[in-house]
Amino acid sequence: MNIPVNIDALGTVTAAATATVRPQVSGVLQKILFTEGQLVKQGQVLATVDARPFEMALLQAQGQRQRDQAQLENARLLLGRYRTLLEQESIARQDVDTQAALVKQLEGTVMTDRAAEGIARLNVGYAQVRAPISGRVGLRTVDIGNLVSTGDANGVAVITQLSPIDVEFTVPQDQVPALQQRIAQGAKLPATALDRTRTDTLAQGSFIALDNQVDVQTGTVRAKARFTNQDNKLFPSQFVNLRLVLNTIENAVVVPVTALRHGANGDFVYVLNAKDKTVSQRAVTRGQSTVDKVQIATGLKVGEQVITEGADRLRDGAKVTLPGDRPQGAGGQRGAGQGEGRRQRQGAQQ
Repeated sequence: MNIPVNIDALGTVTAAATATVRPQVSGVLQKILFTEGQLVKQGQVLATVDARPFEMALLQAQGQRQRDQAQLENARLLLGRYRTLLEQESIARQDVDTQAALVKQLEGTVMTDRAAEGIARLNVGYAQVRAPISGRVGLRTVDIGNLVSTGDANGVAVITQLSPIDVEFTVPQDQVPALQQRIAQGAKLPATALDRTRTDTLAQGSFIALDNQVDVQTGTVRAKARFTNQDNKLFPSQFVNLRLVLNTIENAVVVPVTALRHGANGDFVYVLNAKDKTVSQRAVTRGQSTVDKVQIATGLKVGEQVITEGADRLRDGAKVTLPGDRPQGAGGQRGAGQGEGRRQRQGAQQ
């Protein structure tokens, strides 16, 4: 059978992005265009600030630019006439150079005016407070009529991105090399978010990132998985059980966990000899395990039967009586000296 190699950890749901919506200009809040808890899209207008002062500043900047633009055009006309007179040797070269310098000076002034006009136009646009990201709006932190500014700590509201959403968890440092190997192979590692009881699946996602250092206090490395969360079952700061599928061992030889014993010389199982109903103690090497199954990496073949119950009273070469093999009228007697008794058996699976 196939055995998944999982990393189980306690995770915390974190928003992929969180943004505090602050106005980029100062002014009186005129309108609030969202409701608390609403899902909004990036660029959506959430509130408006009184734009009249910024509109007046824009008109002022436009007038300044037009005035300086007219002076520049006049200076260019004079420069053209001066150059014509210079060719006729009717004017001094110094006057031409002076006029050329004035043209360059006015060109710089016009460029500065254009920049000031652009800033004023931006401020008019900033009077509309827009959502910087898509997500769910939290509770409103300011009311209409209040004076707001760019330095407000709470802003107008807070937007939390819910789709996609991330789950942060920790990986034991002993499992980090195997995880890094899978990352280097470019494998997409499935991740499952489970509820507290590990019975309900909340969301399906995939592994996205591994931190670059080990926490010396816990001996773990932080990691992150991402989920689409289209049904909004995951909520920021929620605690979930995360299961990351690191790999899958195919065609593994497995036995029930109750069949595997541990002695002074290591792990072993009791293998049933079908001919004479005796058992043989065989050393094995365990591999990955699930809740009720354990992989036998070496020492056991597919189809061999192992003892799953009553192994505490067995020894190598002991004879056993299997369920259903007891003769009628046996009266429940067992040969204690030979280790006979009622034993459960189960074959090794693949």
